[in-house]
Amino acid sequence: MMAQGTYTSEQLLDRILTSLNDDKAEDLVQIDLRGKTSMGDYMVIASGRSTRQVSAMAEKLVQRLKDEFGLNSKIEGKDAGDWVLIDTGDVIVHIFRPEVREFYQLEKMWMPQGAKTSAN
Repeated sequence: MMAQGTYTSEQLLDRILTSLNDDKAEDLVQIDLRGKTSMGDYMVIASGRSTRQVSAMAEKLVQRLKDEFGLNSKIEGKDAGDWVLIDTGDVIVHIFRPEVREFYQLEKMWMPQGAKTSAN
């Protein structure tokens, strides 16, 4: 386990992406927020096929970050499983069911104009 604060936001981002990929997340998008907002360095947006998968991916991610980085992430929406927000401090993670993600279209809000996401 890494001591809290001894890791970079890039190491945290890499672990988050690996965890989501391991759990079969779909349409994974990462957005660099550095210089755009003080809310965090990166945003990750992913989809799960069902409320159960969304909740399970979120639970596993939070547990892995706690085990490996000693990080207690804030988590919201896990019980409903439509849209889970995980705030690690440096990286904000959104896991959606596809139709909920389509409705909110967070990528469009944060991506530079004309940028392509893996979802396109």
